[in-house]
Amino acid sequence: MTVPDVSRETPGWTPIAEEAERAARVLHPDRYRMPRPSHRRIMTVANQKGGVGKTTSTVNLAAALSMHGIRVLVIDLDPQGNTSTALGVEHRLGTPSVYEALLGEISLVEAAVPSTASPDLLCVPATIDLAGAEIELVSMVARENRLKQALSPDVLDQLNVDYVFIDCPPSLGLLTVNALVAAQEVLIPIQCEYYALEGLGQLLNNIDLVRSHLNTALHVSTILLTMYDGRTKLADQVTNEVRSHFGPTVLRTVIPRSVKVSEAPGYSQTVLAYDPGSRGAMSYVDAAREIADRGVTMAVPAGR
Repeated sequence: MTVPDVSRETPGWTPIAEEAERAARVLHPDRYRMPRPSHRRIMTVANQKGGVGKTTSTVNLAAALSMHGIRVLVIDLDPQGNTSTALGVEHRLGTPSVYEALLGEISLVEAAVPSTASPDLLCVPATIDLAGAEIELVSMVARENRLKQALSPDVLDQLNVDYVFIDCPPSLGLLTVNALVAAQEVLIPIQCEYYALEGLGQLLNNIDLVRSHLNTALHVSTILLTMYDGRTKLADQVTNEVRSHFGPTVLRTVIPRSVKVSEAPGYSQTVLAYDPGSRGAMSYVDAAREIADRGVTMAVPAGR
């Protein structure tokens, strides 16, 4: 039997009933399918500050969407290959990867492989070759557009995906610029810690530059608060500050600091597979549902 949606406006609402409903969404995804977007969404997950939850958020949001009826492509653009690891995708040297796609040697269709997280979740892995890609790209014609060219509408139609998530390295180099040029939207994870907003201004400036000169459709559509520790006043202060600055761009859902979320990549899994009943897993499902709900009414970007 499908568990009914429970909210504070529902008669008989209790915190326990709400938690039970959230857990059911994770454990029984077939009963809680998420809506497909009004148009294909390409989202770059960016923040040059390391350790803010870029990769963790990318893989778990993608897994949550794909488990609930949406077809997703994840592009690992970080030479460390952590996204590929978390999604259970082979990324040893010699594996067809995003590196060859950027150089135009293969199509992304040839590099995309199904993740162990879900048959509807595809991943283009990153190998160690990508570490030298920024140097090689410098001398190429239209070097900022290599990923956009690889992500052509024909390729995405062949892959039949609703969402594309691009996981960036923790820098503002040429790989990140390629990701920003290829996308319509930017998703910025911000950790609920003291230095949360440090460096964010530079990222926003770079996004403005890309929008002005290379990609007029680009905009920051989503901000996700991560590593929230409800035991500290600092977490609430950072949360309130981010919400006051960015308003409705910030998702209502916050991702708690969680041991399970940290452990899952060590087993080449998302937290939804590793411990689906954990608060981390439930929070990522809630965040994915918010993203999916927003995608239903979102207008098609100009210039696309």
